[in-house]
Amino acid sequence: MTQRKGEKTTISIQEHMAIDVCPGPIQPIKQISDYFPRYPRGLPPTAPPALSRAGSLRSSSTSQKTEGPAPDPNRDEEDLDQAFGATALVASKKEEEPDVEGYDSDDSTTLGTLDFSLLYDQENNALHCTINKAKGLKPMDHNGLSDPYVKLHLLPGASKANKLRTKTLRNTLNPVWSETLTYYGITDEDMVRKTLRISVCDEDKFRHNEFIGETRIPLKKLKPNQTKSFSNCLEKQLPIDKTDDKSLEERGRIMISLKYSSQKSGLVVGIIRCAHLAAMDANGFSDPYVKTYLKPDENKKSKHKTTVKKKTLNPEFNEEFFYEIKYADLSKKTLEVTVWDYDIGKSNDFIGGVSLGINANGERLKHWFDCLKNKDKKIERWHTLTNELPGSGYND
Repeated sequence: MTQRKGEKTTISIQEHMAIDVCPGPIQPIKQISDYFPRYPRGLPPTAPPALSRAGSLRSSSTSQKTEGPAPDPNRDEEDLDQAFGATALVASKKEEEPDVEGYDSDDSTTLGTLDFSLLYDQENNALHCTINKAKGLKPMDHNGLSDPYVKLHLLPGASKANKLRTKTLRNTLNPVWSETLTYYGITDEDMVRKTLRISVCDEDKFRHNEFIGETRIPLKKLKPNQTKSFSNCLEKQLPIDKTDDKSLEERGRIMISLKYSSQKSGLVVGIIRCAHLAAMDANGFSDPYVKTYLKPDENKKSKHKTTVKKKTLNPEFNEEFFYEIKYADLSKKTLEVTVWDYDIGKSNDFIGGVSLGINANGERLKHWFDCLKNKDKKIERWHTLTNELPGSGYND
């Protein structure tokens, strides 16, 4: 732009908007927000600046010169640096904090303690397990609580057949159940070789139930007819030994009574109840019934059958069957008892069986001899069902 001598200097509006009003080199006009920096919520204006950010901003402003009452751009940019530096500092602190949701505290905190008592009723072949309470359970839900319940298994042979469980208590880490669960058909042999596994779990309606902790008690630690109390710390889940011989797998227990009636000249067989039967249906249960044969059975008239009990693994029958037979012939006979799962529209499933007679052994032989020795006296015994029964056809 050329200017003649004596003429007035005129500046276009475009030039006016493109230069700073202060004397000096032409500089871009600052945005108004540069003069009013916003600090992150909760941070004071004196937060320490970040050196890398501050150094770059200060170096770019060293060529600026100001006079009079105009705002100090160096001061303004230092304030802006403080805001950016404080924000970066907070972000770095957040990255160092552990994720609470993904943190596994099993190694650094306890899983809780469980108070319970056990009683072996030797006369009735029953194991009574009283679950009293738990304290300080590990929280499993997002609200910092749990929905705990207790389940029991007898090892070896943990399955749905011998599982018992308490009710579920909602939103608590210190549940009080005061609930007694009973195993029937427990023999002295079981008390020597079996172990009771007690697990505490968290019930979840929308996902799989979660394991909290467990404790195991060898039953040989118990004395018959004496209650023993425990207060055990829960432990992590331990592996179950699955190397047991499956050739004679336990399929449950059955209580049978035998009595030879001199008055009626016959054998009275009582099917009292079953316990811990193997689950044969998709719902985790069975529809069991019991059949008895007195063999050899030349006329095939010795078959008796109980009623069917729906959806249970611990049925009670309390039914008796009578076999007319001479006392002297009992030594030549074998009583075969089989348990079946009733199915509609297809073949019934064999659950397990047991044979009592002169060719049996162990408790089965002893039960038969006790019946022969004690006429007119009812002798009751628990027997283990197996998946094999010599001399018996499995077709129902």
